[in-house]
Amino acid sequence: MSEKQSEQQNPLGKIIAKALQDEAFKHQLMADPGAVLKAEGIEIPEGITVQVVADSENVWHLVLPTTVGARLSDEELAGVAGGGIETPRM
Repeated sequence: MSEKQSEQQNPLGKIIAKALQDEAFKHQLMADPGAVLKAEGIEIPEGITVQVVADSENVWHLVLPTTVGARLSDEELAGVAGGGIETPRM
């Protein structure tokens, strides 16, 4: 699947791509993520707060998921851990 096809199927990927290309959109997304996500067709459940952070040259963010619910089995973990992460060269 091409990157473009992946973005079309993943609304968050589309929003991230747009933020990387459009500085004004990025600032709006960071200032009021709930409103921007809603405008882009993503409903945020009541009681949920969305925070947007951006990596910089000197700061990288590592987001850990919540531990709500049961732990994943090894098979389930293998199924969700398929993607690779490219890190900037130092």
